[in-house]
Amino acid sequence: MNEKINAIEIRGLTKSFRGLYALDRLDMTVPAGAIYGFIGENGSGKSTTEKLICGQLVPDKGKIRLFGKSYKNPGVRARVGALIENAGCFPNSTVYQNLMMQAINLNLKNRSEEMQRVLKIVRMENNAGLKFKKCSLGMKQRIGIAMALLGDPALLILDEPINGLDADGMRIMREILVDITQNSGCTVLISSHILGELEKIATHYGIIRQGKMIEELTAKEMESRSRVFTSVRAKDMQNTFLVLRHFFRNVRAEDGCVRVYDVDDTEQIAARLMENGIIPNELKKNKIGLEEYYTQLMSRKEAG
Repeated sequence: MNEKINAIEIRGLTKSFRGLYALDRLDMTVPAGAIYGFIGENGSGKSTTEKLICGQLVPDKGKIRLFGKSYKNPGVRARVGALIENAGCFPNSTVYQNLMMQAINLNLKNRSEEMQRVLKIVRMENNAGLKFKKCSLGMKQRIGIAMALLGDPALLILDEPINGLDADGMRIMREILVDITQNSGCTVLISSHILGELEKIATHYGIIRQGKMIEELTAKEMESRSRVFTSVRAKDMQNTFLVLRHFFRNVRAEDGCVRVYDVDDTEQIAARLMENGIIPNELKKNKIGLEEYYTQLMSRKEAG
């Protein structure tokens, strides 16, 4: 059986600027067909990694392979689309004109059909005649993705495409990215600080800190590592905490409530409270999400 080729394989990638390491022997694996959430604080090396993959920067050391070949291979390069920083559009030109200039730059055949294809993907087919400067932030981000999708790339690299968007804009962006992977078979590498949104679509995660990959995991692995807890709110929170700590092993006061970890039986928690004269206002089972998982992982790394 042939081993599945990864969309991105990075080994020992190193890049420094003026003697300071932006990337320090970074390893990274992005399976073909994945939506890979690339996570890290500002200055951790996310944008540098993406620019290196796209050939905008030259690495000091290390290897980058895309679909099993060197990232310098012209055939491979033609299969990569990217939106890093901004779309680079002319403000007084229309959406259609900006896309046409990019299509000509890429020397695409059947330009009109290709432009209609990408406009439909990003839900902009009815706004082709709108000047770029008149577009909302969400529309501009979608236009940038449309430009990156020209030529039907197999790998799409997106740097913070949902930052600054309102709830509806983020919803549309989520739908677009899922459509791209499911209907076109495209692999998406996406960086974002909005981890709650990323968690809704990502199939894989890579967590980077100070230029090093500290953890890669699938969404299923993240889900299995996320601890179950029951959040409790009551009028007397201090007494609620003391009572629950007496009966259960892992109880913490966090986020304005008392959390009981690793206990599935909420009725047991409620019973213990009622026995001690506490009537809970809220008793809700929950699970640690990506944002809390990331925060706890960073805290452990700082402590260790």
